Amino acid sequence: MSLVEVSEAFKLNDGAEVKIRGWVASKTEVGGIIFLTVRDGTGYIQAAGKRGVVKEEVFQSLKRVTKESAVEVDGVIREDKRAPQGKEVAIKSLNIIALADKWPITKSAIKSPAFLYEYRHLSIRGRKASAVMKIRWGIIRAAIEFFTERGYWLISAPTIVQSACEGGATLFELDYFGKKAYLSQSAQFYEEAAICSLGKVFVIQPAFRAEKSKTAKHLTEFWMIEAEKAFMDQEENMRLQEDLITYICRRVVEEHKSELEVLGREFTPPKPPFPRMTYDDVLEFAKEHGLEFKWGEDIPTPVETLLSKSQTKPFFITDYPLSARSFYHMTKPDNDKITLSADLIAPEGHGEIATGGQRIHDYHTLLKRIESQDLPKESFSWYLELRRYGMPPHSGFGVGVERLTKWIAGLKHIRAASLFPRTLTRVNP
Repeated sequence: MSLVEVSEAFKLNDGAEVKIRGWVASKTEVGGIIFLTVRDGTGYIQAAGKRGVVKEEVFQSLKRVTKESAVEVDGVIREDKRAPQGKEVAIKSLNIIALADKWPITKSAIKSPAFLYEYRHLSIRGRKASAVMKIRWGIIRAAIEFFTERGYWLISAPTIVQSACEGGATLFELDYFGKKAYLSQSAQFYEEAAICSLGKVFVIQPAFRAEKSKTAKHLTEFWMIEAEKAFMDQEENMRLQEDLITYICRRVVEEHKSELEVLGREFTPPKPPFPRMTYDDVLEFAKEHGLEFKWGEDIPTPVETLLSKSQTKPFFITDYPLSARSFYHMTKPDNDKITLSADLIAPEGHGEIATGGQRIHDYHTLLKRIESQDLPKESFSWYLELRRYGMPPHSGFGVGVERLTKWIAGLKHIRAASLFPRTLTRVNP
């Protein structure tokens, strides 16, 4: 009798003897037959034991076992059209490895998101939560494949830093042995240093933003896929983003069809090129829909959401004003108030999933920008110094893993895309 995972059990022929270890996802008793749905990390399978067929002590174990108990089931594969996926395990013996207490997540509790996130350490055992986490891994795995095939090098950047990348208002401050330090908002600065050694690099690691936002697309701790390349301008940067998103979407659909079905998500991978509109186009769109905002301000979330709902595939918003962007962005050669940057927006109301742009590579231009925005020059000393030793034109971008997961999986809220989400109001469990 061989030990197999659930997914492998379905590949075996009728009559094969198996041993399966997992958890009891559900239990039903019908006319002297006890049905267990046994779950492991690979799937679910029905197991059945009938009184008078199995030994009495085995049947008593079946009576005693509770939902979410860890078990070891010995039995025989049996084809049965009535069983899920057409096969079940005819139980010969049951070993209760860890008997579970009464399961606290009831049908009525499922209707309360607050309750489910309070018990997130338990609710992640459900089919949907498991499906989302598998899709999330599929996104990360596809990104690694994509960059590896194109000769990018994976690097690691520190998460404890002294200089802000996206702005001081969204920094988590900490005491670093008597010195003021922060949790990193992005690995970008370190990627810029690395490209002068490796040419083109990427990272996949956590980022932290102390944004006091309660929208369905914000987390205070999340993961980013970021890339940077030497001698790459903004046009090539946007094409790279198109190729990456297209590749990830296609791979997820190929590898995670069953998980998308669990979520009831019908998803068609987009094809490049992605449409583009300028910041000024968005300003006009907002005006037409009674959601006006001033030129130079960041695009308000309601405008972005409405615009996103009007589209059927990802699209770029380009030509952001410098006042709405971070200090390091290059500006257009003919207009020093417009940056060479863009946001990539997912359709269906999901909104921004990536931000990228061309960085200032000239020392004096960057120094002037830092001084004009009253930023602490000493905090950016090493970042400035890069420009004194052969820094070429370069650009890059960052993609939010959870935001990408939210869109592909069709989730209503970004917290569902994180195993243990951190939001403005939640830091437990």
